[in-house]
This record gives sequence, structure tokens and C-alpha cells, in this order.
Amino acid sequence: MINIVKRRYLYFAISLLVIVPGLIALSIWGLPLAIDFTGGSLLYIRFDSGSLPPSQDIIDIYNSFGFPDTLVQTSGTSSLFIRSKDMDEAMRSNIVQAMEQRFNTSIVVESFETVGPSIGKEVALRAAGAVGLAALGIMLYITYAFRGVTHAFRYGVSAIIAMLHDVLVVIGVEAIIGHFLGWEVDSMFLTALLTVIGFSVHDTIVVFDRIRENSNIYRRIPYETVVNHSIVQTLARSINTQLTVLFTLLALAIFGGVTIRHFVITLLIGVLSGTYSSIFNAAPILVVWEKREWQTWFGRTPKQA
Repeated sequence: MINIVKRRYLYFAISLLVIVPGLIALSIWGLPLAIDFTGGSLLYIRFDSGSLPPSQDIIDIYNSFGFPDTLVQTSGTSSLFIRSKDMDEAMRSNIVQAMEQRFNTSIVVESFETVGPSIGKEVALRAAGAVGLAALGIMLYITYAFRGVTHAFRYGVSAIIAMLHDVLVVIGVEAIIGHFLGWEVDSMFLTALLTVIGFSVHDTIVVFDRIRENSNIYRRIPYETVVNHSIVQTLARSINTQLTVLFTLLALAIFGGVTIRHFVITLLIGVLSGTYSSIFNAAPILVVWEKREWQTWFGRTPKQA
């Protein structure tokens, strides 16, 4: 039988190797927040000429109207996303007209949205609150659902630790991708993150439930063996379930279009991380907790009871 729990510290180390670079990127570059959280205006335009002008020319036009620090992102071969400080409809019309005159082509405004700075801060605060509330609710529910098991609280906490692993992976990778590809964190990213949390905990609960069943059946077998046996029993089910999701997301990422690609790739990263953490992190944490292995870390002698 595969002994997954035996190599638990190897899997913990792999998780750290994935998380730490993301945290370093996050501390250096931060998250590139979209107007949903910072406030501003986002203009999505398409050039009928079928070709795009240089981004610097677009920035120069915005500067001439008093909008510095404008960001321009291409979308396909003839469309642009332009982010700037918040403006009204009249100013937007003037800028579009100026671009049409300078580039001698007609421009179609696909969408235009403006979010005030105060609203952006409120959205950011509510986003953090949503993630925190989801984590608290999940921990309380799992603790209640496993109330018939000894140390039920451990199951809830272990699930949250595995969930935080996935959150850190997604946010860290987003910081790296956002810096190099110019992708921004918007409300769709928050939706993807909450979806990843649900997927991660869902798979973890399946493993935990099998541990609960086996703990009642194999009472005389060491807890570590019971946990490993439970992981192996659910391994095929977990992998098969997640593969169907991954194949669907991969198809969407390739053929779904540029407007949802960021959202889908975020889900892809999160589902991959959630599958890993459910198998290699969540249940092994229960073993570490049961055996109080932190007492022997760094060569220390365990305390006598």
C-alpha cells in the first residue's frame, strides 16, 4: 500500500517551495488591484481598422487630458483595455474622439465602467471579510459535523490550514503573473478564489469522512495507519473527480476567449492546489497533531506527560 503519511514532511516542504516564492513576489510587487478595489475607470475599446496603435500613443492622449499613470492592456488583435483615474461619460467621449482623430479610424466602445475610490475600498474590505467569514463558517461546520469523533476541532482546523495553503498559492501565483503579464485582481478573481475554497474543503471533507469511518472500524490500528489507509481509499476518487474539472477548465482556458481566461486560469491553479492539499496536507496534519510531533522538531526532547 502507498504510504503517503510517512513522507508527510516531504509534501509539506513541496508546499513551502510553491508558497514562499509567491509570498516573496507579494511582498515585493504586491497584488495588481483592478478598479473594483482601487477605484478608477476602465475603458474597453475596439479599433475597426483591425490593428492597434502603440500603447505609448494611447498613454500620451490620456496625459494630454490630465490622466497620468494610465495602464493599457491589449485584448486580441484589435482591442484594448485602458485603466485610468475615474472620469465621467463626457470626458470618455472626448478621449475616444481624440483617439479617432489621431489614428484616423473609428473606435467602438465595448464597455466603460467607473468606480469611485471610496467604493473600491469598501469592496476590498468586504472581499477580505468574505474570505474570513467563509473560513470561519467552514471550520465551525466541520467541527460540528465531526462532533462524534475524538478531537473534532482538529478536523476543522486542519481543513482551514489546507484551505489557507490553497489561498496562499493562488494569491502568490497571481502576484507573479500580475507583475509579468499585467493581469489585475478584480471581482472575478475573488469569485474564483471563493470557488477554490469550496473545492478544496469539499475534497478534504471526503478524506476526513473516510478517516472517521475507518477509525470506528479499525480501533486497534495506529492512527497514522488508519489515516494513510483512508487517503489511499479515496485517492482514486479524488483524482478522477478533479481531473474532470481540470479538463473542463483547460478547454475553457484554450477556447473560451480572453475575457474569461484570467478567471479560468485562477481556477485551474486553485483546483490543482486544492487536490494536492486535500491528499498530501490536510490528513497528514491530523497525524502531526495526534502525535504532537512539534515537540521533537529541531531535535528537542518531547515533554513528559
